[in-house]
Amino acid sequence: MIALAPQWQDALPDTLFLAPHAPQRCGMMGTGYQWWGLSGFAPSALAAGAASAAPAIDAFIDRKLAEYELTEADLALVGFSQGTMMALHIGLRRPRPVAAVVGYSGMLTATTGLAHSEFSKPPVLLIHGTADPVVPIAALHMAESELKRLGVEVTTHISYGIPHSVDPVGLRLGRDFVANAFERLS
Repeated sequence: MIALAPQWQDALPDTLFLAPHAPQRCGMMGTGYQWWGLSGFAPSALAAGAASAAPAIDAFIDRKLAEYELTEADLALVGFSQGTMMALHIGLRRPRPVAAVVGYSGMLTATTGLAHSEFSKPPVLLIHGTADPVVPIAALHMAESELKRLGVEVTTHISYGIPHSVDPVGLRLGRDFVANAFERLS
């Protein structure tokens, strides 16, 4: 996702772009990295994987917020595929709401415990391609439904004919969503 920074920089000129590197080589897609081994989409396995990876990401976020003297209101979480799973997992569970969450071609792993406790409700944008062979488009609809049920402001965009990737329209929509979120909070 850090490769998006140059394409977003004009709309977000005062923004620092950081991307934690997932620790494991991705077995399913040989060129990428993963936060946990993803052998299927069983809800319990997804929930356990996200929960196991969350402490490292939260620690990274906490270090960077402290280092740059920022707060969650200065933070947008953007992810692709498993990164979307983590952005949603982390973004809903931070002690204070982040400015925005943008997820490309991913899914919501679990909302266990969120309905019965106070949790962050950042604005969320989900973008997914209809031709995604890795994470089915149904994942967007399920995430949207569950987030709305929990009272989270969620916007979606479906990219027709797009596989497991980010197209130029989705790229622009994500950039504008983050820029608008920061503008609303300033």
